[in-house]
Amino acid sequence: MKRAIGAIDQGTTSTRFMIFDGHGRVVASAQREFSQILPRPGWVEHDPVEILNTVEAVAAQALAEAGMTARELVAVGITNQRETTVVWDRTTGLPLSNAIVWQDTRTDALCETLAEGHGIDRFRSRTGLPLATYFSGPKAAWLLGNVDGLAAAAASGRALAGTVDSWVVWNLTGGVHGGRHVTDVTNASRTLLMDIHTLEWSDELLQEMGVPRSMVAEIVPSVGRIGEGMGVLDGVPVSAILGDQHAALFGQACYEPGEAKNTYGTGCFMVMNTGARMVPSTHGLLTTVAYQIAGEDPVYALEGSVAVTGALVQWLRDNLGLISTSEEVEALAQEVEDNGDVYFVPAFSGLFAPHWRSDARGVITGLTRFARRGHLARAALEATAYQTREVLEAMRADSGVALTELKVDGGMVVNELLMQFQADVLDVPVVRPRVNETTALGAAYGAGLAEGFWDGTDVLRENWREERRWTPSMPLDEREHRYRRWQMAVERSLGWVV
Repeated sequence: MKRAIGAIDQGTTSTRFMIFDGHGRVVASAQREFSQILPRPGWVEHDPVEILNTVEAVAAQALAEAGMTARELVAVGITNQRETTVVWDRTTGLPLSNAIVWQDTRTDALCETLAEGHGIDRFRSRTGLPLATYFSGPKAAWLLGNVDGLAAAAASGRALAGTVDSWVVWNLTGGVHGGRHVTDVTNASRTLLMDIHTLEWSDELLQEMGVPRSMVAEIVPSVGRIGEGMGVLDGVPVSAILGDQHAALFGQACYEPGEAKNTYGTGCFMVMNTGARMVPSTHGLLTTVAYQIAGEDPVYALEGSVAVTGALVQWLRDNLGLISTSEEVEALAQEVEDNGDVYFVPAFSGLFAPHWRSDARGVITGLTRFARRGHLARAALEATAYQTREVLEAMRADSGVALTELKVDGGMVVNELLMQFQADVLDVPVVRPRVNETTALGAAYGAGLAEGFWDGTDVLRENWREERRWTPSMPLDEREHRYRRWQMAVERSLGWVV
């Protein structure tokens, strides 16, 4: 009897396949990193074929670990790094370029041209988004204008475009032999091409970006059967797609308006469920689709996106050699009592919410002869907490809701020094669930709901269990002093690119 659900979690630096039982417990998990291609400053690319190879490898590995065959899975759900844009040939199945990653800033000039005379909120009323390099519509436009032969392939109908979910699903469901070219409403809502009111591609926006309608995927609900897998997942229903942060919201059982979570990964993303109501942001947040279950109305959310958090720890490891593994950063930070008045603003790709400043670049401030490796490590961790506070304050202003606690998930939440500092900086309790990888869990929940493995979201809410809670302990005057110093550091990061 089938008693498990699979989830493909295709992230920015690695791909994971996880298998969950009916209680949302992990049965098996496999993970593999892939290459980060950095051709020039501000550019970040991925090899779509390498991504696909990691998907197949981790699925096979996790099934072997569980002692299962693919046919023993009820279904599989997919969650993915959002906004990263892939173009490929429908006749050969081969990519026509490396993927442009969500962190990439090469579309800055294009976004400025589109905003000229209108401002960055030109399309916000229709998309919920500002004009920014973050989103995938401008990335597709850049590829069309700069990859040899792509515009001709698009004009002939050979070229397809999509976010990573589209690339994975197309290949998983048959590729050149009838693979489905789809994306769900959550990923489509991050393109600057979908009308957030109708949940359909906007012909006007497609024309503004110069993206042919023939290239873009069919938009489908987040939860509902899409097709059947082939290859390593042969015969398994593919029954959910959710962008990674939407999946984490779903996995954290945030199904009611006002419930929120924060995911600490490569970047940091706070999402609040606003129910059937689209809340326009006037404080630098994004209005986005939280999820949609087939046959039901969409659920909306407010989101605050921070570009660099876990990626900063990787930078300390890979670029500076300050640590050998990411896990070492906590011990290094604990070698000092505080940050030594050192502040690190990791604006490697500009600043996202609530600033939306593509002209910002990373700065380290407050350095003296006193500063040591430990101070840099602590400042790097604290940067994540400060950026989260900026987003939370914007969310309070937009929604009118004051959070009483913050649910957290993602790879960085095992760092207890960071979690305590996060509670101190926010002055609210921080709560970690039993299953930290709620992104994959949310994709599995969606697929299980679609196939009747779970009866409804009430059952999923019962699965949620608290593992650890951190309560604030920092005095008010110290908390506010440190936050003011952070804001001074942010000011010094602005206006670097002219």
